[in-house]
Amino acid sequence: MEFRFDANQEFQIQAVEAVADLFDGQGRVAAQMRFEEGALSLAAVANRLDIGENRLLENLRAVQKRHKIRPDEKLEHIEEDIATINGRKAASFPNFSVEMETGTGKTYVYIRTMLELFKRYGLRKFIVVVPSVAVREGVLKTLQVTERHIRQLYGNPVYRYYVYDSANLSQVRQFAQADSVEVMVMTMDSFNKASNVIRQSTDRLQGETPIHLVQASRPILVLDEPQNMESEKSIAALAALDPLFALRYSATHRNPYNIVYRLTPAEAYRQGLVKKIEVDSVIRESDENRPYIRVEAIESKKNTITAKMAIHKLMKSGQVKETVLTFRPGDSPAEKANRPEYAGWEIDEINPGGKFVRFANNIEINLGDEQGADKEAIFAAQIQHTVEEHFRKQERLRGRGIKVLSLFFIDRVANYAREDGLIRRLFNKAFEQLKMRHDAWKDLTAGEVQAAYFAEKRRKGGMTELVDSVSGESREDEAAYDLIMKDKELLLSFPEANEEEETRRKKHVCFIFSHSALREGWDNPNVFQICTLNQTASMVKKRQEVGRGIRLAVDQSGQRVHDEGVNVLTVVANESYRDYVETLQSEIAFEYRAEIEARYGKPISELTKAERRKIESEYGEGILPPPPRKAGTNKARLRKARVMKEDFKELWERIKHKTRYAVRIDTDRLLNDVIPDLNGAGVSTPRVAITKAVVEVGEDGIFEAMQMSAARTALDLRGRYPLPNLVELMASLMEHTSPPIRLSRKTLLSIFRRAANKQSAMNNPHEWASVAVRILKEKLADHLVNGIQYEKLNEWYELTQILDDDEVELFSKYIAEPNEDRDKSIYDFIPCDSEIEEQFVKDLESREDVKLYLKLPYWFTVPTPVGDYRPDWAIVMDGPAQEGKPVLYLVSETKGSTRKDDLRPDEWRKIKCGAAHFGSKYFRTKGALEGVDFKLVTKASELP
Repeated sequence: MEFRFDANQEFQIQAVEAVADLFDGQGRVAAQMRFEEGALSLAAVANRLDIGENRLLENLRAVQKRHKIRPDEKLEHIEEDIATINGRKAASFPNFSVEMETGTGKTYVYIRTMLELFKRYGLRKFIVVVPSVAVREGVLKTLQVTERHIRQLYGNPVYRYYVYDSANLSQVRQFAQADSVEVMVMTMDSFNKASNVIRQSTDRLQGETPIHLVQASRPILVLDEPQNMESEKSIAALAALDPLFALRYSATHRNPYNIVYRLTPAEAYRQGLVKKIEVDSVIRESDENRPYIRVEAIESKKNTITAKMAIHKLMKSGQVKETVLTFRPGDSPAEKANRPEYAGWEIDEINPGGKFVRFANNIEINLGDEQGADKEAIFAAQIQHTVEEHFRKQERLRGRGIKVLSLFFIDRVANYAREDGLIRRLFNKAFEQLKMRHDAWKDLTAGEVQAAYFAEKRRKGGMTELVDSVSGESREDEAAYDLIMKDKELLLSFPEANEEEETRRKKHVCFIFSHSALREGWDNPNVFQICTLNQTASMVKKRQEVGRGIRLAVDQSGQRVHDEGVNVLTVVANESYRDYVETLQSEIAFEYRAEIEARYGKPISELTKAERRKIESEYGEGILPPPPRKAGTNKARLRKARVMKEDFKELWERIKHKTRYAVRIDTDRLLNDVIPDLNGAGVSTPRVAITKAVVEVGEDGIFEAMQMSAARTALDLRGRYPLPNLVELMASLMEHTSPPIRLSRKTLLSIFRRAANKQSAMNNPHEWASVAVRILKEKLADHLVNGIQYEKLNEWYELTQILDDDEVELFSKYIAEPNEDRDKSIYDFIPCDSEIEEQFVKDLESREDVKLYLKLPYWFTVPTPVGDYRPDWAIVMDGPAQEGKPVLYLVSETKGSTRKDDLRPDEWRKIKCGAAHFGSKYFRTKGALEGVDFKLVTKASELP
């Protein structure tokens, strides 16, 4: 295979020209020897710029306007006091940034840009700086495969490229003194320390220091993934090279130095420049039956040791939610989680040195590890699904000459590197089982189709540094490294019958395993599946993962395939597809927010409306969070004179009293209502389920997930955990969900004994108990409300509570403004909960028989068995003349409907309790208060 390149892709041409046009007005500089400080040994053919900074800034702003990027006011220089050139301070240098989504040919673009700068201006010395070996190998590979294409495109210029090698310092002299285009690729680690060979004088260069030769050539720096080069140490190292300027290429800039071109993720996705993304979420469903704990952090501060741990907490709503809490020795997760399942998991020891937490049951969990997630079940389902997807796609694409690759990001190296490692074992098992369904794979073994590459920390010369390795030290491991990092053509090729065995063996590889080494700087156009076997999904950058396989596919001729039906990347994730895409979107937005804040010099929350509109026109509407509502910007002021009038005092006197309620429960009748509904209720089987969704980009630039398939069961989880005490579980759910209620253990045991679906309780105890408690609370609430009676207390709401609140902050979207001349309201503005309420106020204002109305304050509540009830309005109006009552005192509740079925159950129950508290002709109830009528209405015309 030989890769083929299209020189006419408009977005790539625009990116090249954006940089080249920065130097418009610069004449082409001929090769000329430059002598550093008169030293013959430091002679170099150097880059040179003759245009001044004013012209450079003018060109920059013109390029930015052309690409609809906000023009910068100045050139962004990097100046570092630490950097010196032969004893003098290094010159500062300008920086220009190109932002291109991963997979759109960023490396190709900057290689072509270097040759374009040579063609136009004679600039010829370039250093490509990379953050890691993986990125370095990717750059070198692209230089190799594009060489013939680039030479043809630019008239066969003389240009050389090579990786800097501290053992071959003659290449440094060549770099400095040659008059050809020289491209040297260097990792940051090769020149960012005083101990580096490049910074030491050597006899091999007649006593000169290699870095001085580099400085003499005034190189142009091409920074690949510069967000990894922002530390003070890195900046000093870059400045020490004395560059003419720096070109920064990334999809995720941390600092936006003078951006000249931008291809956003949404635009690349929308234009079909990258693969479409499917998310196949593999998650546990209906399985809250075991205690889950994950140790996130261990901290030791001021003689206090704490651990941050994720647990599954029972919320008031009845939902079990993963929550990160802080624990100290002796703390009880059972109490903090409100779940008896955590009994025995009290914190016995938090060990910062050993980085583990020991529990009372003698189980230890190391930092970053988890307990209770049934990780093996999730991993097994993910791996099996990935292998199935791989087989299906390969069968579909083989006829088009496209080899399919799958990439696995694993949670830890040991889970694959060991022969009995969990992930290696699960993959081997899945492959050997599934291959029998596919003829093309039957003769291959799991070992023949997989390879791995990791980066490990090792001790060298008393220092810890990152070195490259694979899963071991064998020749097979080294061959795997070469195949993954260097022999991309072999990896993308199908084996042929007449090839030698070694070549065929390499071409059989199509499943690649890595921990973190392949997350940045490496990708492959034919990665069609990415399986994320990560314990903590939030620790993994989604864009880094997706970027490894988002490049458009190539066929066996090396030709790029532009077919949306082919270019689909399937991400097999261990989280819901909605969460996955939300995280992906939030990471994209976060990266741009950092850039925006750096540009404007203030937080997003402080941007003006005009600035927000400008940004959203440039980046897309979804890039900014909604502006925060500022407290106190609008206030309702109390009309104290209106409060002191007799009609308001009389109204308050009638409604002010507090009450208490009494109820009676017939237990047998309650159980007779509960059991039929419980027997008819569905209780899900605990399982690992897989759901497929496709990622789309809306007109506003927001990534969204569209579900494509119903969830299917990948693994049944019944019987994989000990059965709890169901009565205790129900009692805990009764007490810790809203509203908290205590029933006797005898009553709860009766419910279980009378239930017909006991097998469901055995299959999924937690869900069965949750369903039983929900039904029980609903029936109990109905019984309580239907038989409720209120008694007036010798307690009341004081009028001074209103008088003291002479200003009320308004946070509502709906605010009504009463007519001051009519004098019907005690406030000059009224916060409303909805448009219905806003209209209600307007109608009250227009009715002549309404004398006074009050939006009752938030603290005015009526106790009910299902939570406090807050009535809406108190109203004084003329009564019907035929009844001989000149005044009516009303408490009104405004809703969009008066039908029970249109309201939430607890909403209706609270309204009924309000009627029993005040008294209501509408509900035909006699209340605890006298002279007040409670009514439910949708509009003011429904009042008497």
